[in-house]
Amino acid sequence: MTEIPGTRLRPATPADADRIAALFTDEGYPVTPSMVAARLTRFSSDESGVIVADADGIVIGFIAFHVIPRFEHDDVAIRILALVVDPGARARGVGRRLVTETQRIGAERGAAFVEVTAGHHRPDARRLYESMGYDAGLTAYLRRRR
Repeated sequence: MTEIPGTRLRPATPADADRIAALFTDEGYPVTPSMVAARLTRFSSDESGVIVADADGIVIGFIAFHVIPRFEHDDVAIRILALVVDPGARARGVGRRLVTETQRIGAERGAAFVEVTAGHHRPDARRLYESMGYDAGLTAYLRRRR
């Protein structure tokens, strides 16, 4: 795995909305830059965040997370809500760095664990998470649409 030189992680800003929208849309989640800008506003809090991987001024990936207080224990969990890496930057450590940073933030906030949903239609994402110690055997995710 050859890392991309000059890549740094930083909090997303409204100036990143165009690029995040393009990455998300290419991944199959159509969204406009104005929608992303609104989400970035909602996600700039102590409970939520969006971090980008910036390679010399170009956003090549992002991760969004939310800290969730748990009712059954006096602690929190951190949930990864979205992780997208530009196809040209995949398998070069970008996703791993974004997940590791989210784990660090979770540890800083006292999270008991980090959780993520990675669908069966995303085998590369599942392999990434499993290689980082995430247990796919704990799947108990149910959903009911309104």
